[in-house]
Amino acid sequence: MAVVAVWKCDRDGAMFDNKKDAEEHDKMLELAANITALIERHVAGVSEQASEEIGLMLAKRREVLARACKGKPEDLLTEDESFNESNAQSENVTPLAANQ
Repeated sequence: MAVVAVWKCDRDGAMFDNKKDAEEHDKMLELAANITALIERHVAGVSEQASEEIGLMLAKRREVLARACKGKPEDLLTEDESFNESNAQSENVTPLAANQ
């Protein structure tokens, strides 16, 4: 039986195979929570679920959003394809399997 070190994110319980990825995921979730709170304070009538989804989507795409704010707004329209490809390839969440 092998022992495997994993790091668990406090916010959502996701497990990672290295500390750096776990901390990055935790920071992304913190950003998403803060964006969600901002939306709920300033946008009347938005549901809690919708504001959480928006906050998470913006936090996951923070790099492209930063580029758009710095003068490349067209990046927001073209990033979905590259985001989906890179997100699928760099998924570092470690699945936990019972009885292995």
